[in-house]
Amino acid sequence: MKLDPPQHGAIIRYAYLWADEHRLGREEAGKDRPPLVLALSVRSDEGKTEVLVLAVTHSPPEKSTDAVALPAEVKRRLRLDSAASYIVTTEANAFVWPGPDVRPIPGRSPLSVVYGMIPDALLRAVARSFLANRKRQRVAMVLRTH
Repeated sequence: MKLDPPQHGAIIRYAYLWADEHRLGREEAGKDRPPLVLALSVRSDEGKTEVLVLAVTHSPPEKSTDAVALPAEVKRRLRLDSAASYIVTTEANAFVWPGPDVRPIPGRSPLSVVYGMIPDALLRAVARSFLANRKRQRVAMVLRTH
């Protein structure tokens, strides 16, 4: 399956490696999850697309500035579960698209790795939270498949 790069604001299926797992020396994620594609860039020297993704988790953040809630109506539209979820803005994975950790969504026809898009207003809120955490030096970056 040929995979065109997703748009920023897409929720994809990906084997997200948590920063604390990475610090312990792990190279493989414990499970696939639906992270948010926050940003894409094309390396002019090679023409490769780099993707920055933020994890979506059911675990509530320790601080309100550590994540942005994923509204229930957005989760329904994306066909995700109904449990409360949060987009973590204190860490990210960066990788060259598509990379070995992008996964097809089970049961989707036609085959796809993209659940769908979040609303622009939510994407802006996530970006603001991520940038604020980065400014406070509270973002852990995990570089994968470079």
